[in-house]
Amino acid sequence: MTAERKSMPMIIRPIDVSDAEAFLELNKRIDESGFMLHEPGERKTTVEQQKQAIERASSEERSAFFVAESDYQLAGFIAAFGGKMKRNQHSAYLALGVHDAFHGQGMATKLITKVYEWAEAISISRLELTVIKDNVKALKLYQKMGFQIEGEKVHSLMIDGKPVNEYYMYKLV
Repeated sequence: MTAERKSMPMIIRPIDVSDAEAFLELNKRIDESGFMLHEPGERKTTVEQQKQAIERASSEERSAFFVAESDYQLAGFIAAFGGKMKRNQHSAYLALGVHDAFHGQGMATKLITKVYEWAEAISISRLELTVIKDNVKALKLYQKMGFQIEGEKVHSLMIDGKPVNEYYMYKLV
């Protein structure tokens, strides 16, 4: 990592349909970590499909989608998918990813903080997510940001032919 990279401003902003191609490439890179739902190389989404997904997510009243931009490229994202029914509209499920070249720069913390601000503004009082049990860095980040383990999804994923557990985590806003 160069000193120049650290000096570049990081921008957190809502995703735009024009980000579709760059966002797709970012996701493919993040999938390589092995800690996301998609296997490395599994994502077959087209740019057009990605545009439609961004439009859908952006039109949801109780959902939000933010990207982190650094060095004039997309470097991370956080999506919050709000509940659609009266009984769960106070909650949102989160998905977070950061390009490995930008780890350790506070990007995930800033993305989560942005979602906290958004949630408070629209009266969402519960945020939830799942994290692969072996993803120690992400688990520590979420705990630092106030998330608590609520339970464990046993054998929820199969990775390299082996069952893997995930933690359910939540934070009350």
